[in-house]
Amino acid sequence: MQRWRGLEDIPQDWGRSVVTIGSYDGVHRGHQLIIRHAVERARELGVPSVVVTFDPHPSEVVRPGSHPPLLAAHHRRAELMAGLGVDAVLVLPFTVEFSRLSAADFVVKVLVDKLHAKAVVEGPNFRFGHKATGNVEFLAEQGKTYDFEVEVVDLFVTGEAGGGEPFSSTLTRRLIAEGDVAGAREILGRPHRVEGVVVRGAQRGRELGFPTANVETLPHTAIPADGVYAGWLHVEGEAMPAAISVGTNPQFDGTERTVEAYAIDRVGLDLYGLHVGVDFLAYVRGQARFESLEALLEQMADDVKRCRELVAADED
Repeated sequence: MQRWRGLEDIPQDWGRSVVTIGSYDGVHRGHQLIIRHAVERARELGVPSVVVTFDPHPSEVVRPGSHPPLLAAHHRRAELMAGLGVDAVLVLPFTVEFSRLSAADFVVKVLVDKLHAKAVVEGPNFRFGHKATGNVEFLAEQGKTYDFEVEVVDLFVTGEAGGGEPFSSTLTRRLIAEGDVAGAREILGRPHRVEGVVVRGAQRGRELGFPTANVETLPHTAIPADGVYAGWLHVEGEAMPAAISVGTNPQFDGTERTVEAYAIDRVGLDLYGLHVGVDFLAYVRGQARFESLEALLEQMADDVKRCRELVAADED
């Protein structure tokens, strides 16, 4: 899959293509439906498929300080899109100047002049251009002028977790913030992942017999509510069952919120400086302060046992 940053990265000889545009944060099941449709349409037409997305999130430029928690880093989104069969991903730097581009100019400068769109696939609520004045109806009218089709794909509707709401990144962020990682998984189609570099912490886990990887998360990451979770620790292509703690370590009067993952039944791991991924499978319990260190150790042993069982059940 080709990856481009900015319009200037698009090959000069790029021909017709099928395009879909959006932030696509999380590449959840609704996004997957749209992207798969674009890929299938591209194959029918015998042209490549292109996903156009933005960095930073448009809200950060339009309303500074309002950057939503991110469900997936750009490199992770690209990996997920490649898995769906996408031929190219174009990341457009979203600047103040770019935010002022009218919907009509966006069509010409991006879809027509650079990507030579033969078809554009979007969800029903797609908006674009300055002050979000462009929509799928406007896009369809532009398609008549510039010779491209517009296809609208309805999004899935969630089950119990979403209470009948359409699948959305906003709903997914809310569930994660509430610690409902199982509900978020239902929308994403996979466990929510937090990524970052392993850094040195207070090393209390090592002293207590449960050495953890202290993950310095990427900026604006959507981090689950404080508590203990079962999941996976991904290191250099290997997935290890993990007990994950999110919070401030109230037992030791901590103040900094951290994400720490203990690789279950693994000893002698040296992960410092490595980029890792932490998948959240299931919520185990909330964060708590215990009456004694012995009580804490007993609870940690129980947590690890429960996490081991939950991960094993997930594998079956």
